[in-house]
Amino acid sequence: MSEGDSVNSILLQVGVKILIKNSDGKYLLLKRNPEAYPGMKAKWDLVGGRIDNGSSLMDNLRREIKEESGLNLVSEPKLVAAQDILKVPGKHIVRLTYLGSAEGEIVLSEEHTEYKWFSLDEMKQLERAEFDSYAKKLIDDGILD
Repeated sequence: MSEGDSVNSILLQVGVKILIKNSDGKYLLLKRNPEAYPGMKAKWDLVGGRIDNGSSLMDNLRREIKEESGLNLVSEPKLVAAQDILKVPGKHIVRLTYLGSAEGEIVLSEEHTEYKWFSLDEMKQLERAEFDSYAKKLIDDGILD
């Protein structure tokens, strides 16, 4: 690596998220705990998080689902979106969002304070101030239509 490479390098992170759909056609959203996410507001968000290096995307997705919701992935999820998140200089986050189903009893981690199953129409009615902006964009863009 030359000297110039270190100056121009950025931190690349990959996150996996999932729209978990239940048998009633509703989607699981979790409300972020602002104490667990300093500097972030208590917004509704999709289940998921950043991947651990050296593990497959699916292993990471299964782990995040289990850690955050207590649920188990039951089907092969479908990749529905890839987004670039470039809000912090020197950092590039790629978020992969899947659609799938899970089963079990919901048990929230300390990262979230509550959960709710939303219809597509209910998610469309959420304001940006109360819904993760990247998830909101997907819904507004018709990713589930």
